[in-house]
Amino acid sequence: MAETGVTTAPTAPLIGRVTLVRVAIILAVLVIWEAIAASGLLFRDVVPSLTVIGSALATLLSDPSYYFNLGVTAGEIGTALLIGGLAGLAVGILLGANPLLAQAYESFLYYLGPTPKIIFFPVMIMWFGVGPGSKVAMGVISCFFPVALSAAAGMRGIDQVLIRVGRSFRLTAWQMVTKIYLPAMRLPVINGVRLGLGVAIIGTLLAETKLSNKGVGFLIINAYSTFNMPRMYALLIVLFVLSIGVNALVGRLGGVDTIRRA
Repeated sequence: MAETGVTTAPTAPLIGRVTLVRVAIILAVLVIWEAIAASGLLFRDVVPSLTVIGSALATLLSDPSYYFNLGVTAGEIGTALLIGGLAGLAVGILLGANPLLAQAYESFLYYLGPTPKIIFFPVMIMWFGVGPGSKVAMGVISCFFPVALSAAAGMRGIDQVLIRVGRSFRLTAWQMVTKIYLPAMRLPVINGVRLGLGVAIIGTLLAETKLSNKGVGFLIINAYSTFNMPRMYALLIVLFVLSIGVNALVGRLGGVDTIRRA
């Protein structure tokens, strides 16, 4: 019998078991955390109890200054993702469409991509100052590489028939990008954006912890410096939840989750 190539959706019992396993893991982590907090094995308040963290979380979410700092960080990350993502997309399309340029320069992206971008922070300070510009620049260079490499790989995966059709209609370069390239490589580009978003968050927050007087990174390092561990954990929890939500939203807008379930 010939294979149809259609992937069946996960069955309800399987989804239920996956959800059960996830809930069990979360509960196990919470129980272990509470046990360590109650045991006194670590220095006092290094691992506060869940009730103390919950109280700090409620205080944090009712603090207007937190939302101001969250807005500062969100603006820096959004700007970094916009600039770095567009630059990475343009470079990836160029490398994917031109084998000579790919042979000459793409290896440098693979070499520089895993490099910790925090080593460039002193240079960013000299170029853009100690204000938001240096934090945005850190986010830009962090997210540029995964987007560029994903776009280049996506370009090479486009069916050549589509490209020939576009050329037969004498489409301009801009029309080829918007009508042929981007729709055909949507999945790798969205995955690259999701990776870029993650490293942009890391780069921006690291920059804020090093030299800043506002932003979520500043709040985290300030709570650590004053040994306010419950507040620090509350900040990390909110940041973790927000990062997951934004990542899931990007995937949903790009149709990645729908494609995987189809």
